[in-house]
Amino acid sequence: MTRPILELRVALTAQDYERVVAFYEQALGLDPAALWTTETTRARLYELGRGTLEIFDEAHAATVDALETETRTSGQIRFALQVPDVDAAVERAVAWGATLVHAPVVTPWRDRNARLESPDGLQITLFQPLGDE
Repeated sequence: MTRPILELRVALTAQDYERVVAFYEQALGLDPAALWTTETTRARLYELGRGTLEIFDEAHAATVDALETETRTSGQIRFALQVPDVDAAVERAVAWGATLVHAPVVTPWRDRNARLESPDGLQITLFQPLGDE
């Protein structure tokens, strides 16, 4: 079956380009797959592995926020990034300017999730699947 969408791209406009690039490259360990630079503009493309789009109603978003942060905190868009070691990823992210919204918690679906706010104000869930008990 041919899928109707072949790739999801999220375009993030950064007020402080250098700070945001440093956060994604240094804190999250991303390497740019492409650089789109002209004399007057700058942009980078990062490949983030498999992409999915989750669409929540307000009640489901509130449930996830309650599990991860104990209160409704995220806005309309929140990144959720799977990492191999959530504790190490949180430590790097905070060192590079993220704010820890909530320390890691184990969810009912057996992921270990931590909530951050990136230097540009975007809510990010870092998650590490724990596997079967």
